[in-house]
Formats: sequence, C-alpha cells, structure tokens
Amino acid sequence: MIKNKPVIIGVTGGSGSGKTSVTKAIYDYFKDQSIAIIEQDYYYKDQSNIPYEERLKTNYDHPLAFDNDLLIEHISQLLKREAVEKPVYDYTVHTRSERTIPVEPKDVIIVEGILVLEDERLRDLMDIKLYVDTDSDLRIIRRMLRDINERGRTIDSVVDQYINVVRPMHNQFIEPTKRYADIIIPEGGQNHVAIDLMVTKIQTILEQKSIV
Repeated sequence: MIKNKPVIIGVTGGSGSGKTSVTKAIYDYFKDQSIAIIEQDYYYKDQSNIPYEERLKTNYDHPLAFDNDLLIEHISQLLKREAVEKPVYDYTVHTRSERTIPVEPKDVIIVEGILVLEDERLRDLMDIKLYVDTDSDLRIIRRMLRDINERGRTIDSVVDQYINVVRPMHNQFIEPTKRYADIIIPEGGQNHVAIDLMVTKIQTILEQKSIV
C-alpha cells in the first residue's frame, strides 16, 4: 500500500470536446495545493528511426501512435512519489524532441488525452475516469477555429483530415471508451455544475487520504 497515494484522474473525449478546458478548470481550483497534468499527446512514439517521409503519414488519432508503455511507467513512478522526465514531441519533424520536462510527484495527477481510457492498463491506474461528451458539429467547429487560427491550416485541409482520419478514429476508438467513464460531462468546460461536482469529489478523496 502506497502511503499518501496520489489521486489519478483520467480526462478524455474527442478532439475539440473541451477536455482541455475541463482539465484546466480542475487544475485552476487545486493550483495552490499540489497538482500536475500529464498530457497523453506528449507521449507519441519516438519515430527518429523512421524516414521523414514515412513520419508524415503518422495517424495521431490511432492508439498505436502512443507510447503507452512509457506513459504507464511514468504514472507508476509518480504514484511512488518519484519524479519523472516527461517527453516532448516535435510536430515539425514528427518525432520526439531531445528536450524533456521534469514533473515532480503531486497529490493530484490529471492524465488528459483522446485515448487515455482505451488502454486497460492505464484505466487501472485511475481513481476517477471522465469522458467529456460534446456533439460532433461543435467539435469540428472548435477544431477548425483552432487549426486555422493557431496552426495556420486551411479550411480544406482541416475538413479533409476530419473526414478521413479524425472522425473514423473517433468512432472506432474514442467514442467506445465512454463506457469506461465514471462520469460523463456534456459540453466540456461550459458545464460548470459538473466541474464543481468533480472538484468536490476530488477534495473529498484527498481529505479521506489525509493528504490535504
């Protein structure tokens, strides 16, 4: 039994669902205490041994794109109150950067990403599992605005990627993980009632563990 075992919260949902907003809302509430975020999309596999032209074909919405072995190893270390070096993924060259980000053990650790509930080994490490459920039309609009304004993408390229990759991967791999969630939050960060309930639940768990 790990003394003062950290609380692990999994937050998932489709691209543009608002899972990052939910994660930030929870983080902001506990930021004066002890909380860390582990983003699954930092754990894309190292592809330095693959030619650049092949890396361009990477399907970032498929479970096989992630290095879950390393992610699980790092969460397990944080559970034992050991610091880890979180990898950094460089999308300009489509492989892992040489840079890492140190993450210290915290009382609350949020694991956020589109497929954090897809792997049973990851689910088994979590105390609370959240699925942010948002209508597909809102998700594509949010993704389009983000990719055009922040990533310099064109409307055509965003729509093409959504139809040919994002949507089928969501239906095949992400949507089915809803059944593993303890709590389903509609409309993401706009659902203040659900977020307040989550914060209260986390606070209760922390108090029961005599961490706070």
